[in-house]
Amino acid sequence: MARDEARAFWVAEPGRGEIRSEPLTDPGDGEVLIEALYSGISRGTEALVFNGQVPPSEWSRMRAPFQAGDFPGPVKYGYSAVGRVVAGPDGLAGRTVFALHPHQTRFIVPAVAVHPLPVDVPPARAVLAANLETAINGLWDGRPHVGDRIAVIGAGTVGCLTAWAARRIVGCQVQLVDVNPRRAAVARALGVRFAEPGAAAREADLVIHASGSPSGLALALELAGMETTIVEMSWYGSQDVPLALGGAFHAKRLTIASSQVGRIAASQRARWDTRRRMRLALRLLGDPALDALITGESDFEALPDIMATLARGAGDTLCHRIRY
Repeated sequence: MARDEARAFWVAEPGRGEIRSEPLTDPGDGEVLIEALYSGISRGTEALVFNGQVPPSEWSRMRAPFQAGDFPGPVKYGYSAVGRVVAGPDGLAGRTVFALHPHQTRFIVPAVAVHPLPVDVPPARAVLAANLETAINGLWDGRPHVGDRIAVIGAGTVGCLTAWAARRIVGCQVQLVDVNPRRAAVARALGVRFAEPGAAAREADLVIHASGSPSGLALALELAGMETTIVEMSWYGSQDVPLALGGAFHAKRLTIASSQVGRIAASQRARWDTRRRMRLALRLLGDPALDALITGESDFEALPDIMATLARGAGDTLCHRIRY
């Protein structure tokens, strides 16, 4: 590959990806040139993008930082890149950084858009940063308290990270609920209790829903205690979600609250910005237990086939890492 060229993954059309070459200039003032080391596939959202399931009403709001092209395609999408700064301002040159950038071998971004990794966070684990940022925001929206019984439904990457972060709150009892019994091993690695839906404890003080399934949201109503808040972290794209709001929904005075990482949770917005939130996420990634969430790794050139496979169904995949 020429020095003035990069290779990037594009969704050419719904259901089909390809690797494209594109020109690369020298970085300008205030910019950095990054050589990618790893990127992570945010499977839930990226599967919807790959399958063309972003509804037209959300095309503008769903644009990722440094996205190229438009939905439904061709579009260059992704937001979990880790690389080394090979050219840029003093203080950043040579540093290993995280950036919210699509899957690409080399890229140029403003220096303010990169986040240096803490010394105890290996680059291979740092691909979890964007998902952990989402989990942090979801907990802020839920506002858990010391000693709460917290149910997290959906043991995907975001759900696992949310449960892991919640169990660090003093006295909280956290259960991670999923239909896949093989997620129990991941829950153990993260230090949280696992339950299949039929065995999940009821009367939760806070329920976080992150399964991406309408049945998971229905289960959240069952697990919630009196006046409990259910934080909906799943994003369904163009899928309709039926929900039975009869039964005990009103008698128990339940609240369903949306959470979306694009804005800081209202409870924190006066003091936090996205840069401070990302610094927190990166600092928390020092825990080696989180390596349990990396369930596969592939070379960059295999991305079109890997994305097609993941978009058809997750199986046992949590975070799939791309190696450059």
